[in-house]
Amino acid sequence: MLSTKPEVVHLEGVWAQYNGVPALEDINLSIYEQDFIGIIGPNGGGKTTLLKVLLGLIQPTRGEVLIFGGSPKEGRQFIGYVPQYTEFDRAFPINVWDVAMMGRLGRRGLLRRYDEDDERVVADVLQRVDMFQFKDRQIGQLSEGERQRVYVARALAGEPKILLLDEPTASVDTRVVGSIYEVLEELNSRVTIVLVSHDIGIVSSYVKTIACLNHRLIYHASKEITAEMLEAAYQCPVDLIAHGMPHRVLDLHPAEEAEG
Repeated sequence: MLSTKPEVVHLEGVWAQYNGVPALEDINLSIYEQDFIGIIGPNGGGKTTLLKVLLGLIQPTRGEVLIFGGSPKEGRQFIGYVPQYTEFDRAFPINVWDVAMMGRLGRRGLLRRYDEDDERVVADVLQRVDMFQFKDRQIGQLSEGERQRVYVARALAGEPKILLLDEPTASVDTRVVGSIYEVLEELNSRVTIVLVSHDIGIVSSYVKTIACLNHRLIYHASKEITAEMLEAAYQCPVDLIAHGMPHRVLDLHPAEEAEG
């Protein structure tokens, strides 16, 4: 079913390479305001490349990419991005408040002082991710889950209309994964979210729709994950796991069945 909300991202016939290796093949995708899309697929399937194409960091070799009707470079001002890995010196003397405030640089510029409006926005986003009480704490003293919340706050501080997240819970303790997704679910009332993850079970509990990507995109604007979608993406038979069902993830490959 077509959305009645405005289209914010449009990809048509997009092909792209990463370091000379084909990564995306004939991608067609429409993302609408307040969508919450989870993108799953195997390593090397092009998920991170797709986010970089949306950010304008990788130029497609073919096809069209539009962000709010303009080029990715023009649309970058509307996008907040949380990368998969954020390396830093744990001893570096910077606190939570200052990390979140970095998200305002795109609006203020490097040589302009922060003002009351910047402080209001940063206080608001830290409260929204439940990290305001830690605003004076050195970033290296936080847990993985707490730091990830701060990085989400930093992305939100730029007041984006679209939030891109690349494996936001990859290095987070499983006990706090749900709380991060709950924050994202709440934010979705104001921000369109595109989330890349390997965690099919958790993702399917929170996102509105799911796409499978392995160089080619399988997307039906639905939350349903079928065995056919997973097999096309992972290129091997996959059994879906559900409560009360046998805990088997992968079927035998044809060669393994023959050997058995």
